[in-house]
Amino acid sequence: MDDRLRQVTRGWTLAQPAVAAFLTSVVRDFRERDDLLQDVAVAVLESFESYDESRPFVPWTIGIARHRVGTWLRSRRRARVCFDSAAVEQLAAAFAAIPADDYRRLDRLSECLGLLEGKARQLCELRYRDDLKPAAIAPLVGMTANTVAKALQRVRDRLRECIEREPGLA
Repeated sequence: MDDRLRQVTRGWTLAQPAVAAFLTSVVRDFRERDDLLQDVAVAVLESFESYDESRPFVPWTIGIARHRVGTWLRSRRRARVCFDSAAVEQLAAAFAAIPADDYRRLDRLSECLGLLEGKARQLCELRYRDDLKPAAIAPLVGMTANTVAKALQRVRDRLRECIEREPGLA
């Protein structure tokens, strides 16, 4: 492996959680988000020759992702779009400014979510994957809306505790 490929691989490994988080904030469909993430990875590899090593790598990759999201949004102009280009710009700037340690928390959250089982997992999927409110979840799981809200709070508390058990993330 040559040095440039090693550099881009190392940089992408560090930047990928930030790019994934940024894309997730804009693109609700996880399949489309994953496709965009792959497109960004290829674009980073193809554009690496133009990368100025005196500048931080993560904001550079977020910039590439921002352009890809803009193209994706324009291609779906007829579909309902939640963000305009100014909102995407602001999100990109915010994600580019997040410290690397915070992305370790996102990785840890993903691991902790994978540990959820049963009703806790079902509630999280209905609330955060399907974007349903407690009142809409309640009839699906045979609970009251208030009970769903309390159960979700307990799940969030468990996730927070799980994340904080990782050394250096407390």
